[in-house]
Amino acid sequence: MALFVTSLNSGSNGNCYYVGSSDDAVLVDVGISCRETERRLLQLNLDILKVRAIFISHEHDDHIKGVSKLANKYNLPVYITPLTAKHGPYLIKRLSKDFQHEQPVQVGGLTIIPFSKQHDAADPYSFIIHHDGVTVGVFTDLGVVCKNLTHYFKQCHAAFLESNYDEDLLEKGRYPLVLKNRIRGGLGHLSNRQALELFIAHRPSFMSHLFLSHLSKENNSPELALEYFLPHAMHTQVIIAGRYAATPVYTIAPSAAVPQQKLVFQKPLQLGLFN
Repeated sequence: MALFVTSLNSGSNGNCYYVGSSDDAVLVDVGISCRETERRLLQLNLDILKVRAIFISHEHDDHIKGVSKLANKYNLPVYITPLTAKHGPYLIKRLSKDFQHEQPVQVGGLTIIPFSKQHDAADPYSFIIHHDGVTVGVFTDLGVVCKNLTHYFKQCHAAFLESNYDEDLLEKGRYPLVLKNRIRGGLGHLSNRQALELFIAHRPSFMSHLFLSHLSKENNSPELALEYFLPHAMHTQVIIAGRYAATPVYTIAPSAAVPQQKLVFQKPLQLGLFN
């Protein structure tokens, strides 16, 4: 009755997130090399043979760099939408699996719910992973805090949440104006302030862990992001998902004081068939 989670890497140099039970696991994005993914899982004593599938959020290189080699080597199904696949990694055709907004995918004992988000990609998605009353969200590359995000954030015992940039550092930094506007223009990334506002307004009482993710090397720092969040953390442990190393493996379990949570959909549940 727990999920085990780690960020294998988080940032513009590569993103890869592991969420699993004692029996089954999935990776959300593989933006680091196959070899590095294997090495970091081994360092953490996580068995790659428990990984049953890969879910791809969008086609940017820092999210798909290593997916083809890893999937082909271990014969892993890759859940990816057709629009993302059109612009994304080369995959053996039989490994590619479609998914749709808010239609659940069952992977072993895990239930994964994809939902659409705002980002400058062909067909971008975020995900929650649910198992035996515990829910973990992977929410990065977010242009805005939208209704979909707030709905699913409220259900999470733990979440990887983008806190990409500090607004003052971005404004005063060396990036050209066109790139600054891309980052902050509603289809780019969330600032520390925007992420904190989501956390304060919509954190559920049972959220035990928050992983600040996809921090900019140029326009943010772990110290600055924590300075925003720690005064408001209360009982939630706030962790930086780093750019150069994996986090430790964290155990996410329901609070003894809070009943197990059930998934709540924004529309009537439709069980899709995933080929």
